[in-house]
Amino acid sequence: MIGYTAPAVLAVLAVCTLEFAVLHTGIFRRSAYWLSMLIVFGFQILVDGWLTKLRAPIVMYDDRHITSLRFPFDIPIEDFLFGFALVTAVLLLWERQRARR
Repeated sequence: MIGYTAPAVLAVLAVCTLEFAVLHTGIFRRSAYWLSMLIVFGFQILVDGWLTKLRAPIVMYDDRHITSLRFPFDIPIEDFLFGFALVTAVLLLWERQRARR
């Protein structure tokens, strides 16, 4: 479970720490942020669901390195954690750069 789950959780914690302890952009209070996350996760579900479906996977995960929680369409939950961390980090840095101008 450590191989993929721990870095996924650490990525989420790092991004949240970056926002709450360093950047203070207020992004988590904006409805536009949460709408963008819904859009991102909507497309992630379509693509990731196709890539990871257990009946004919294109991408396979070693069950020893994930929690084995899969939702929906057999998507490992860790993929959503990484997706959240990646998109949020980019938006945080974008907001920080915009604020400097």
